[in-house]
Amino acid sequence: MAWVPPGKDCGACGLPSCDDFVKAVKKKKKTNEDCTFFAIEPPGPRDKAEYSGTDITGAKYDFIIRAFPGEPSARKFVVPFRADLVEKWDIQKGHLVLGRPAGPGCPLYHALRVLSANPITGVLECHTVGPLEARKEKGPVHDVQAYHVHAFEGIAETVIRPPTLGLRQRFLPGYCMIDLSHTALVNMVLKKKDGVHVRVEDIRIM
Repeated sequence: MAWVPPGKDCGACGLPSCDDFVKAVKKKKKTNEDCTFFAIEPPGPRDKAEYSGTDITGAKYDFIIRAFPGEPSARKFVVPFRADLVEKWDIQKGHLVLGRPAGPGCPLYHALRVLSANPITGVLECHTVGPLEARKEKGPVHDVQAYHVHAFEGIAETVIRPPTLGLRQRFLPGYCMIDLSHTALVNMVLKKKDGVHVRVEDIRIM
């Protein structure tokens, strides 16, 4: 089985998704070397072993938070450092927000598709989308520059131990581009037919 990209949909190759990249390689329009991650990952097939329970620093994490069915990423709740901008700029569902999660200390700029916006608290419920979204976006784009990550919600996939209500645990957001585990307080665990719904708050990178 040939090497395939890690599914981060970062857009660095110039295509919207890793699936599109794989198709382009098969058509000989791209080569594996066009993927940023090819040089830093060993050649060979990929499977669920990509989530080994150990992040890029060697720290172990308990579970992964994946997207709800039919959604592109886990739901992410953020608050801009200037929460008043949500009301001032009239940020609404469908808008694209750019910024760095500087609260927990992530060094990467993110592109976020807004699901809901609260003008009173400044909390934005979003999906993380690839950087390519910002380059092709035709609708409103708001660069808030820096934000706090308030919470994540999604389907928990246990790697070492399952999420436990009231416990601070290490987890990895699905498709985390720098493969760095986060810590958070688990404050919702619901067993549903499509998996374990989890919500974690007080996000930190340690």
